[in-house]
Amino acid sequence: MIKLTNLHRVFLTQDVETTALNAINLTVEQGEFLAIMGPSGCGKSTLLSILGMLDSPSSGSFDFAGTDIANYSEKQLAQLRKESIGFIFQSFNLIDELTVAENVELPLQYQNISKEQRKARVSEILKRVAIDHRADHLPQQLSGGQQQRVAVARALVINPKLILADEPTGNLDSKNGEEVMTMLRELNHEGTTVIMVTHSEKEGAYADRLVRLLDGQIMVDKANTVQQNNKVA
Repeated sequence: MIKLTNLHRVFLTQDVETTALNAINLTVEQGEFLAIMGPSGCGKSTLLSILGMLDSPSSGSFDFAGTDIANYSEKQLAQLRKESIGFIFQSFNLIDELTVAENVELPLQYQNISKEQRKARVSEILKRVAIDHRADHLPQQLSGGQQQRVAVARALVINPKLILADEPTGNLDSKNGEEVMTMLRELNHEGTTVIMVTHSEKEGAYADRLVRLLDGQIMVDKANTVQQNNKVA
């Protein structure tokens, strides 16, 4: 599904050149659950931005679903992003003035889908993440765990090929965090590819595979034996 080959990302500020990603080679198959881990400043967020088509590599190739998109225009990337990728952020990024249902419906308004189809899709997704009883509430009327469920529903409503999660439990207590991670795991079991950035070893244990970055390079790329053992159990 995803193949990065000799990918670099260099940032230039006045006379300073900073290499955020250095010779990244990474393949992600359809249906995998991948955790990207490493210390602050190692390149995790930059890599996730490129995978989410929010940033472009300085050099190297980026194959998505069999097509090299490294030189796509911003318009082409935006279209592919709208059709293929669901984002889950640490800060939820819900719009305060919109209800739960309206927040979830928002990504569908950029697609050629009728109002009736949008409402049906939103209703289905809200039930799937068990937040349908809050459909008419505003975000500030919800707990942190409930807001993250809404964010997950918004990511899922487009039926994405890929979910990108950036520290998805960073603003949650342990109970709500576990619920969100269990939800991601279930979605992955249903066939959705999940790539998650996290600094938490506990969250990383939910993934099938761990990629550890240091100074912009992949130091470890291996199957997650903890998760594999959990599966067997």
